[in-house]
Formats: sequence, C-alpha cells, structure tokens
Amino acid sequence: MKQFNETEVNHHRFILYIYTPFCGTCTVARAMLEKIERLHKEDIFTEINASMHPDFMQHHQIESVPCLAFMENGKIVEKVYTFQSTANIYQYLMKYKPELFTAINN
Repeated sequence: MKQFNETEVNHHRFILYIYTPFCGTCTVARAMLEKIERLHKEDIFTEINASMHPDFMQHHQIESVPCLAFMENGKIVEKVYTFQSTANIYQYLMKYKPELFTAINN
C-alpha cells in the first residue's frame, strides 16, 4: 500500500484505506486489501493512520475505522465501513477502478 500524501489529495482519484494501528477489525480489513494487491501485483490502495491525521478525519467526517474512502479531486465520493469480504471489496473496485478488470489479451 502507498502511504497517504496530503499534497496529492486534490490531484487525482485514489482509494484511501483509513485505519488505526491497534484496531483488530482494521487488521482483518488490511489482510483483505493486501490479498487483492498481491493478486493484481500492484499498489491499489493508499493508507492513512487516522490517529496521525485528526484534521483530515474531522474535515471528511470519517465516523469509524476501518474505512475505505473513494476519493476524487479532494472529495470523498463514497465511504465503506463494512468490508464484509474480499468479494464485497471487488464490487467497489469494479465501480471505482475498472481498469483492473480490462482484458489484456488482444
């Protein structure tokens, strides 16, 4: 996972994984996201430690962790608090990162 960089937040689309280090549910969610990244062999998610960015959390009204926030041009377009399963995360990836699923066979 890529680390959050505040200077990039307004410049492109990305998927932000919001967590805290001592959250057990966050650990389970991270394992799901890391499995997806291993499968695709690329960094798909950007991570941010909620404890280190309280202003960001308040500004974007993050209610709890873990949270998957789909960012576009500095704004959150959707928040997911219930990860449920890897298959559930893929439903969001198909919507927000469809290029992961384009066929490379010509």
